[in-house]
Amino acid sequence: MDGHDLVRSVRMLTADRVIGAARMFGTAQGLRSVRSAWRRHRADAVGLPHGGAEMARVPGPAYGADPQPGGGVVHFARSSLRVRVAAGGAVFCGWDGAGPEPSYALAGPCPEADRRAVLEPDTGGGWRVVSERVMVAVSRHGAVEVRTPGGVVLRRELPPRWWDRVAQEPAVRRPLASRWVQRSEVPADARFFGLGGRADGPRLRAGSYRLWNTDPGGAFVPGDDPLSITMPVQLVVADAGTHLVFHDNSWDGRVRLREGAEGAGSGHDRPGRCELRMDGGPLRYWILVGAPARVLQGWTALTGAPALPPRWALGHQHARWGFGSEAEVRRVVAGYRERGLPLSAVHLDIDHYDGHRVFTVDRAAFPALPALARELRAQGVRLVSIVDPGVKAEPGSAVYDSGAAAGAFVRDARGREVRGLVWPGEAVFPDFTDARVRKWWGGLYAERLAQGFSGVWHDMNEPVSFAAFGEATLPRSARHALEGRGGDHREAHNIYGLAMARAGYEGLCQLRPQERPFLFSRSGWAGLQRYGGTWSGDVATGWPGLRASLSLVLGLGLCGVPYSGPDVGGFSGVPSAELYLRWFQLAAYLPLFRTHSALYAGRREPWEYGPEVLEHARAALLERERLLPYFVTLAHLARLTGAPYVRPVWWEEPRDRALRDCGDAFLLGDALLVAPVLEEGVRQRTVRLPRGRWYDTATGHAYDGPGQVRLATPLSRIAVLARAGAVLPVTGAQGRMELETWAPAAGRTGSAVVVPDAGDGWQRPVVERFVSRWAQGRVVVERTEEGQAAREAGYPVRVRGTGRESRPD
Repeated sequence: MDGHDLVRSVRMLTADRVIGAARMFGTAQGLRSVRSAWRRHRADAVGLPHGGAEMARVPGPAYGADPQPGGGVVHFARSSLRVRVAAGGAVFCGWDGAGPEPSYALAGPCPEADRRAVLEPDTGGGWRVVSERVMVAVSRHGAVEVRTPGGVVLRRELPPRWWDRVAQEPAVRRPLASRWVQRSEVPADARFFGLGGRADGPRLRAGSYRLWNTDPGGAFVPGDDPLSITMPVQLVVADAGTHLVFHDNSWDGRVRLREGAEGAGSGHDRPGRCELRMDGGPLRYWILVGAPARVLQGWTALTGAPALPPRWALGHQHARWGFGSEAEVRRVVAGYRERGLPLSAVHLDIDHYDGHRVFTVDRAAFPALPALARELRAQGVRLVSIVDPGVKAEPGSAVYDSGAAAGAFVRDARGREVRGLVWPGEAVFPDFTDARVRKWWGGLYAERLAQGFSGVWHDMNEPVSFAAFGEATLPRSARHALEGRGGDHREAHNIYGLAMARAGYEGLCQLRPQERPFLFSRSGWAGLQRYGGTWSGDVATGWPGLRASLSLVLGLGLCGVPYSGPDVGGFSGVPSAELYLRWFQLAAYLPLFRTHSALYAGRREPWEYGPEVLEHARAALLERERLLPYFVTLAHLARLTGAPYVRPVWWEEPRDRALRDCGDAFLLGDALLVAPVLEEGVRQRTVRLPRGRWYDTATGHAYDGPGQVRLATPLSRIAVLARAGAVLPVTGAQGRMELETWAPAAGRTGSAVVVPDAGDGWQRPVVERFVSRWAQGRVVVERTEEGQAAREAGYPVRVRGTGRESRPD
């Protein structure tokens, strides 16, 4: 950048933004962030298409159709629509010739068509496809209705509208890009969920939501949008039924939601509305209908089974930006051990790197990292490493030189490496949309394994490039391989973190094939679950941040990513003792249970908050350890069925409108209902119960739902209820697995599926089924197998909820 360019860039900023950049990064780094932002601005000015008028169009009238397996193609005057029902009941719709592939979301080839589904003329000059689970009706002007087999409308897509950009050339008019809008209607009582990780939720209220993965820049609270994982995935729940719609398009976009309203009489309802606007890319989408469990199972079949975390990754993990040295890591681990606090892993942040350079080690602070890892592993504690995508642009360094030789880095329109600014300074970014680059990057994890790390967490992979103005990411004009198709960052941005996760996961599988990888990522897209999970990112310390933590986990689970959790205590500040404890108690029932904080945000060890907090945190930790076999089962069930560990309370009763609006409690599997404390000073809280009998696990008192109950929530605990008849695998005496069952209501039975831990390899899981019932005045638990008589459980059994609890031998 020459002096004139720097002057011009500074003129583009207000004085306070320049000062803000300097405060955030330091004076030198602040000036670099100005230069980086200006460089991105110039790259886009040169590399993005400009000029050309926009021509608006709609499909126009239909004039014919071509039947195909599972549906067919309906032809309109100015477009065409492909409708295809897959064998599992999923519906694909693609306009303008768009097909299901290529796709970063789909786990494999497009599922086979349902050959029983046929395209046939409908009333009014339209067409319809009828199948066993769903009916799709296409009007003669391009509206698409998705109906139940009984004809009830679940969703109505209005005719889309495109704005085709056309470049004027001497003898040709060629389209450059098309932005488009799709408006939809849903029943008046419908509630919206999903769209990836949203701090305001889990129910998505009326408003606008952007589809562009974004580092919120320091910390976020409810209302901040977008965040690090956005997905064009909506789960819509209404009395008429539940459906999921996924627009398979990774471009920048915006979703506007408006809730419906029910009128006093029939025909006066105002439907709920959704408007999706995309800056480009194909107009194609999938719709799945059915009960929530069936919908998520179908979604998993499309986008891939969730990766199964190793057992130790379901325990408590401690992280902090700023451990600083091997001695500090040892001190913290010893503190957990001396106080009898379970600990599964310690995470090292960017400060353990040499000058923040990825795949390096600060030898002064960590002179013998492999020996430290072996020492900790002997105590049952693993090391987990942060991995950022930005590679310091430093000729002579091994990672940069090998990447440059492989042509691995994202380039601009002129073929030059795109330079950005991240923690190590000026950096380049691997193009993970290239299979060769993914293989190269995956091989680099050998260095992490050699250092003794057992897992990785991907950060800064939205991707982030610090900038004093504009978007803190790569130029939109940056070029990507996109699996050989070619394209730019407008299409590649949202799938960058997903492709990085794939590179890391596949690399770890090749490097250590006998162990399941442990990987979680701050950013991602639809299908991220195939490679691992995610965490909240930099959630703000405060009670609003605590509430946002639960919203994120619930929302991501409904988008198919079941393994996630927040930074306990919040990332950005020093929590009060009460806030820390309540966050800790909530996280003890979430899949990823991790404390973490910023360099300047104080410590996160439980003993730092006084003896009372330490006592109550110990109780939460010990309960998490006791429930580890249950978490192992939930992890396997998520992989087998797509059901998230953490589920909204309406999961089994989506037609219960009161439950649909409940966002401050959740089901952990199908056995436990967890009602955390999300506000300061609360010592009692109201809990809304689904149908059936529920036991307060602290007192054993039984309550019958549906309805509301008022439960005590002293500092020592949050409200946790067990479903009558539930059978939970728990850790018992001498570390053996035993079964804990809660008495069924009189005349009823309970059932459960248990998947015992088979180690951290790739062993095929054994699924065991149990029933609980009353027999001769007592509760018994029996193992059941198809076609065989029930037999003894085969594990020690503890019965609770009878008023005279029995304990295992």
